[in-house]
Amino acid sequence: MANEYDVVVAGSGAAGMTAALAAARRGLSVVVLEKAACFGGSTARSGGGVWLPGNHALKAAGIDDPPDKAREYLAAIVGDVVPEANREAFLKHGPEVLDLITDHTPLEFRWVPDYSDYHPEAPGGRAQGRSVEPKPLDAKLLGADLAHLEPPYSAPPLGVPITQSDYRWLSLLARHPRGLARVAKLGTRWLAGRVRGQQPIAMGQALAAGLFLGLRRAGVDVLLSTPLVELTTEDGRVTGVRTPGKTFHARRGVLLACGGFEHNEEMRTKYQRAPIGTEWTVGAAANTGDGIAAGLKLGAATDLMDDAWWGPSIPLTGGPWFALAERSRPGSLMVDARGTRFVNESAPYVEAVHAMYGEGDGPAEHIPTWLVFDQRYRDRYLFTGIGPRQPLPGRWYKAGIVAKAPTIEELATRIDIDAEALRSTVERFNGFARTGVDEDFHRGRSAYDHYYGDPRNRPNPSLGPLAKPPFYAVKIVPGDLGTKGGLRTDEHARVLGEDGSVIPGLYAAGNTSAAVMGRTYAGPGATIGPAMVFGYLAAERLATEDRTGTGGSQ
Repeated sequence: MANEYDVVVAGSGAAGMTAALAAARRGLSVVVLEKAACFGGSTARSGGGVWLPGNHALKAAGIDDPPDKAREYLAAIVGDVVPEANREAFLKHGPEVLDLITDHTPLEFRWVPDYSDYHPEAPGGRAQGRSVEPKPLDAKLLGADLAHLEPPYSAPPLGVPITQSDYRWLSLLARHPRGLARVAKLGTRWLAGRVRGQQPIAMGQALAAGLFLGLRRAGVDVLLSTPLVELTTEDGRVTGVRTPGKTFHARRGVLLACGGFEHNEEMRTKYQRAPIGTEWTVGAAANTGDGIAAGLKLGAATDLMDDAWWGPSIPLTGGPWFALAERSRPGSLMVDARGTRFVNESAPYVEAVHAMYGEGDGPAEHIPTWLVFDQRYRDRYLFTGIGPRQPLPGRWYKAGIVAKAPTIEELATRIDIDAEALRSTVERFNGFARTGVDEDFHRGRSAYDHYYGDPRNRPNPSLGPLAKPPFYAVKIVPGDLGTKGGLRTDEHARVLGEDGSVIPGLYAAGNTSAAVMGRTYAGPGATIGPAMVFGYLAAERLATEDRTGTGGSQ
């Protein structure tokens, strides 16, 4: 039969491409269908970090990460929101997934030094971190396919590839000698690439490109501009994928790895809490929930649909900016419409947005939100890619994204906040900055708080007073990297029905499935790491299936 394969994969992000690579290496025929005109999805737009405890890159860096510690950590932060079998499957198979990718693609990985787990003080947490990232890769290896790589969320300056570890120090360029050293290192890297005739890329661009090259080596086709319309079934079993004008038949099964529903306004309004909007996400534009909708039509169960991989974001005129370092720099704080603080500004981004929404299902408690800082903060630190001391664009002021004033009281008036309340908040915060102890929200107590802090700021790298005028306020919205909820799956990535039974022939991974991280976030790369693992587990299970889906152990 034409267009017949053992496995059909919908989606070309980390989950889909890892699954396709694993299936091909097990001798299965496989095709990857991608809705967009480019491959890589949100993976290509990301920082490219991978959180897989106990992997070989950590061991090469001398990191001792015994399995029981990671198990204890996930149990503590995720809990019974996610079945223990799913958490265990992720931890058990993570290292072999990174081995597979390293062995069968041009990718190499290295530890991101000291990029802490997001909850390092929890049992089993690591203040030195477990995140690894791909080394820069020569984009010219892609040849003509480079034109079809999903663009990055934020383009690197002058085309110089920047890794996650680079970004930490570049953002401290005006404050720390390692910032200047990192600039020199990047210049050398760029020059060496030019001399060799290379075009290095990094972060999610490198990860997506490397996985794609692995598929090309394995003879796996990635068909672009080929959206999933619906799933085909026979006698209650999923047998393929229908696309516009063509059906792809799957002898063993279908893996849905086509992202979340972050760009589907109707689904976001239905499942998530206001205020919410598709304009605040940095996820790939093709992520409109197609795989989730297809599973729902077959009676699949869902979970975590109200949640996302949230992050406080700045709604810039050119698109949202996911605020990582900006919230952690000394000399800044976040306030709500009442002019009061409500969270540790340096908190992990998912938790920070949970705090913005507040408790319950009623109106959001702390939105609108403003990031307030002084001129010293502006003089010292990179801000949304704009260098220290450089003026913020005038269009941001015209759009109401930024306000500026010579006094805190006048700033409050310009953003429609009670002036006395904001003045009192800043005075109290400045007292904490002088002592180095945030008595209200404990900013700077966690090792994670310090990763994007300023090591030269004393006594607390995360706390500094707002004292030098003029003062700024920047609007913060509940942005995200993608939605977190999706189809409920078991430890083999098989999609489950409402009654808990397996839907034969149907698998899901990545943001099409409900996250193994539950309502929290373990560390940098804890989206991509699980996506790859459950894509791999789907392929391993499919390798045991026969045409009727009866192969393998139950």
